Amino acid sequence: MTGFFVALLQQIPEGFAPVSGGPQVEQIPAAPLVVASYAFFLLLMVFYLWTIWRRIGKVETEMRTLEQRQGQKR
Repeated sequence: MTGFFVALLQQIPEGFAPVSGGPQVEQIPAAPLVVASYAFFLLLMVFYLWTIWRRIGKVETEMRTLEQRQGQKR
């Protein structure tokens, strides 16, 4: 049993040993993904601001209509 531990300790390398001959890893460049995510976020913000602008326009139109109705009743 002690021979097993001695053999195990003898197989442990000292220091750093770089791995060579490992499997090939597919790598995707990060720049296109970052640009795509920023573009998506920018489009999302533009769409959100456009919907707010439309809603404010509808509220302004309704306010003008109400002001005209109030002016006619007086």
